[in-house]
Amino acid sequence: MHAMHYLPTPEHTKRMTSEELRAHFLVRGLFTPGAVMLRHIDLDRVVLGGAVPTSAPLRLGAPASLGAEYFLERRELGVLNIGGAGIVTVDGMRYALRPRDVLYVGMGSRDIVFTSDDATSPAKFYLVSYPSHVKHQPAIVTAEQAQGGDAGSAEQANKRRIARYIHAGGTQSGQLVMGVTKLETGSVWNTMPAHTHHRRTEVYLYFDLPADAVVFHFMGEPDETRDIVVRDGDVVLSPGWSIHAGCGTASYSFCWAMGGENKDYADMQPVDVGALR
Repeated sequence: MHAMHYLPTPEHTKRMTSEELRAHFLVRGLFTPGAVMLRHIDLDRVVLGGAVPTSAPLRLGAPASLGAEYFLERRELGVLNIGGAGIVTVDGMRYALRPRDVLYVGMGSRDIVFTSDDATSPAKFYLVSYPSHVKHQPAIVTAEQAQGGDAGSAEQANKRRIARYIHAGGTQSGQLVMGVTKLETGSVWNTMPAHTHHRRTEVYLYFDLPADAVVFHFMGEPDETRDIVVRDGDVVLSPGWSIHAGCGTASYSFCWAMGGENKDYADMQPVDVGALR
């Protein structure tokens, strides 16, 4: 666990170099074999993490920054598997997660353990946790069960499949909203036209990106845009005042997760392409 990660203001962001932008808005190194890596961020108090169990199980502990007896004492957790098959055990109950399956774990669950079916092809569990004041039971949502549909078009290089896992119309949560978008082969643009979320914040995990490919993630106020180069397994932080969009050198997937005032998927402020600067 690193020290508390604080984000800059929009005014400060306008004056940042590329390295400063990366230091403040990019989270890297979450997926370390044989370890649980956590980052506590002052963005609606989100905790981001990665758990990659190999030859031994990994247990989710409570970092000092939470001031809690156990991790989910006052929190909820979404777990997305982006690696090989694995198991998440919650207070003795085993949940098998294949690639792109998601597990929701509610407030009050004490003992969280991660294991891989095959240590040579380990699971890669992506963790997103927000504070919660309501208890919901653990629930697994498979890739096939996730709600959503197709969006975009090949002509605009943004044909994609949107899958909603944890949301108001599906698996319930305190405030966490979580899903996955997959770009079809030949499509590279995500979330364009762009938008902001005045009442929520968002985090993007980019994955299934080839080793020799990158995504240019666009952020910032609509009239003061910036870009950050991201690679497979990188996470970008998106405050409520920032747009979030990206264009890759190859097709890819990303997990979007949000927390804030509500769970309304459509609560956003669209930005006309002509207004971007």
